[in-house]
Amino acid sequence: MTNHDTVVSSAKAVATPSGSASVKVYPLRDTATMLRRNVKQEMRDKVAIIACIGIPVLFLLLFVYVFGGALKESVKLAGAPSYIDYVLPGLIIMTAAAGLIGISTQTSVDMTVGIIDRFRTMAIFRPSILIARVVASALQTLASMVVVFGIAFAVGFRSNATFMQWLGAAGLLAFITVTLAAKTVASASNGPFPLILLPLVGSGIVPTATMPTGLRYFAEYQPFSPMINTLRGLLLGTSIGWSWLIALAWCAGLGLLGLVWSISVFNRRDRKRGVPGPGFPGAPTQ
Repeated sequence: MTNHDTVVSSAKAVATPSGSASVKVYPLRDTATMLRRNVKQEMRDKVAIIACIGIPVLFLLLFVYVFGGALKESVKLAGAPSYIDYVLPGLIIMTAAAGLIGISTQTSVDMTVGIIDRFRTMAIFRPSILIARVVASALQTLASMVVVFGIAFAVGFRSNATFMQWLGAAGLLAFITVTLAAKTVASASNGPFPLILLPLVGSGIVPTATMPTGLRYFAEYQPFSPMINTLRGLLLGTSIGWSWLIALAWCAGLGLLGLVWSISVFNRRDRKRGVPGPGFPGAPTQ
């Protein structure tokens, strides 16, 4: 056998793993390890932390102290006692969208420097890479929401919500945060920026009833408006009607779309090679 034949045979052996090979993975341990890595990575990204907290806080101060005097009369249609009570839920949803800057940037960096390709060659639970990224982003965003809530209370926000309503609001925000993170992890681009502005073209800043007809239809039926209306009703202790069901339906739909899209993008190279990794459908027998 010549040297050329030896090289070709070795290449074929690497590209086509044996179907009888046993690869043992540990889902919980691998996910915890990847989560720890991603949290440390996020803590080092000071720019993303500042953007995640700074953008909503900047809009909060802008709308309360600059535009609040002119807009406070319009929010009486929604039954809000003050303008900050009306505008805060929309800015909290904006915080969830701003948190996507970090996950998008970090995913892009991982894809660029080749660490994801390195992970593909390791005997790890492959879904842990996506799961840990989504959970780490959700934790960072929820922590940012706590900071924004604290600043809002400092500048005059007051809530009439009961404990159960606060619990419902926390659950809704967690669901929204995970949904948006799952949708964004596949893009690794500037995709989050339109989502940051979308709450402004909805019921987040002023009631949709004050808008022109065409814009009002868009504002009422876009995904963020029912989420904002539900959160506002829970925080102010007012009726939320069916907006909670519409909000959950949007979250479930977007989350499912993001999950399928993320797995599809993540496995694109493996599908070309026909070699899915451990933990995904079609992987070699464990």
